[in-house]
Amino acid sequence: GVWRGLRASAAVQQIPRAKSENAKSEGTFQVTMLPGDGVGPELMHARRQGGVQVSDVSLAQAASVPVVFDEHHLSEVQNMASEEKLDQVVDSMKESKVALIGKIHTPMEYKGELASYDMRLRRKLDLFANVVHVKSLPGYKTRHNNLDLVIIREQTEGEYSSLEHESAKGVIECLKIITRAKSQRIAKFAFDYATKKGRSKVTAVHKANIMKLGDGLFLQCCEEVAELYHKIKFDTMIIDNC
Repeated sequence: GVWRGLRASAAVQQIPRAKSENAKSEGTFQVTMLPGDGVGPELMHARRQGGVQVSDVSLAQAASVPVVFDEHHLSEVQNMASEEKLDQVVDSMKESKVALIGKIHTPMEYKGELASYDMRLRRKLDLFANVVHVKSLPGYKTRHNNLDLVIIREQTEGEYSSLEHESAKGVIECLKIITRAKSQRIAKFAFDYATKKGRSKVTAVHKANIMKLGDGLFLQCCEEVAELYHKIKFDTMIIDNC
């Protein structure tokens, strides 16, 4: 997915020279870079050395974009993760307003903290919407062809609440938190996205047939928001049927 692979924030903002040690002039743009894990460092290195190559000319050079990368390393795999490093990354992102992030691996092993640094980064910046555009490419035949859909997922609560405990030996309780405020927010985000991008339909995917109160509230909020967007068709689907 876009968020779990290579990610970028919304708009590049010009950074005043006094605020950034990396900015060389008033016309320089700072971009926060997190190489991450896996193929992330290799991808980030290619961009730092000149960006995407087009006829031996980097994309940044071709577009005449004076970019300065503010690189930070945040990795639980490489033992380069701490609250201090996380705060430094957040401060850099807030200053840059744009970030290029490689895959930050989330360990499955429990080491005393349920929320990964990737999850904590989302929370600190309130990155509540995970947006993935699924689109078939001409000339590439796959199992499913002619796809053009956008998956929008709330990623700060629900299964991402990171609230678990062992109530008795061999018994684990996981809390899935659903709130009206965040359910309405993600629903509005989806309908606004559909409106801006010329999409005609929004489908709420849920498990309200089993989680009647939690997903039931989410579904109710989606239905309430849908009433405000008369030009967008609204539908629901149990996740098992997707």
